[in-house]
Amino acid sequence: MISKKVFLKVLVAIFLLLPALPTKAGPSAPDEKFDPGYFILDHIGDAYDWHVFDWNGKAFSVPLPVILYSKQHGFHVFMSSKFHHGHSAHAGFFIAEEDPHRGKIVETLADGTVARPMLDLSITKNVFALFVAVAFILWLFLTVAKAYVRRGNQAPKGLQSAIEPLMLFVRDDIARPAIGYKYKRFMPYLLTVFFFILINNLMGLIPFFPFGANVTGNIAVTLVLALATFIITMTSSTRMFWAHVVNTPGVPWWLKIPLPLMPLVEFMGIFIKPFVLMIRLFANITAGHIIMLGFFSLIFIFGDMNPGLGYGASVVAVLFTLFMSFLELLVAFIQAYVFTLLSALYFGMSVQEHH
Repeated sequence: MISKKVFLKVLVAIFLLLPALPTKAGPSAPDEKFDPGYFILDHIGDAYDWHVFDWNGKAFSVPLPVILYSKQHGFHVFMSSKFHHGHSAHAGFFIAEEDPHRGKIVETLADGTVARPMLDLSITKNVFALFVAVAFILWLFLTVAKAYVRRGNQAPKGLQSAIEPLMLFVRDDIARPAIGYKYKRFMPYLLTVFFFILINNLMGLIPFFPFGANVTGNIAVTLVLALATFIITMTSSTRMFWAHVVNTPGVPWWLKIPLPLMPLVEFMGIFIKPFVLMIRLFANITAGHIIMLGFFSLIFIFGDMNPGLGYGASVVAVLFTLFMSFLELLVAFIQAYVFTLLSALYFGMSVQEHH
């Protein structure tokens, strides 16, 4: 069993291995107007470095590893600080400032066209936040597991008393009612996805490094989670599940013959359900971040008009942002619950038996 101290050392080592000294960008133009759209999208989007704060017109950020391969320039590993916040190129690569590759690392090909490299395995802001979340989850549950081994059948204490009610909630209020007596085989996945979404949602609300990343608001992350649910549903499906798809019981015959309308709808539903899972989590988490950042933007929008208006708007904006922060705490739990519940419902339908 890996001890708590070992995991803490590993987590600290992650930060020590990175040259996390702040890097500076050039000063911004004094007459530059505040762009709320850029401000919001910059904060909810992914990046090759982790912006920490601005001071006297200079941006301070934590550089992250860039790992690239292309036929033209070969294999390269370097820190994102080499790009100087997108103002310069390195080893033939640079960060695009225009669509369709805005914000992504690109290269100029021999024919003069701009394209993405063949392979981009860079540790971006969301990837690094994902590593931090995984390290925390491993430390958390290995610590709790060690406590169960050490304390035996004694009453839960410390982290046990915080985690055990959530585990029992997933088992008794989600898995058992939705799946039935076959729930045990799906519990590892349901517990994993519940705590993964919950912890990443909560970490995304902490506004300082290494937290605050929009991991569960990244559609690539929600796509992988939904795809995992889809694969488990399909690999666990029984003959009765497919019989209900082809010949849905309780449906009038004229909806099946001569045009197989209901079978077509049921078949489409197999793919629509995980798609809805992906969009729901992505949209709800991203919308929460956009609303909070939108309130912050009001301070600078009114401040550009008149400094007095900016100070006045700041009071209202901060109050609304605090309200949204508390609401987002609730949404963090709700979205973890909804994703886990719907996954359990899909599993329950896939293992249904004839009654």
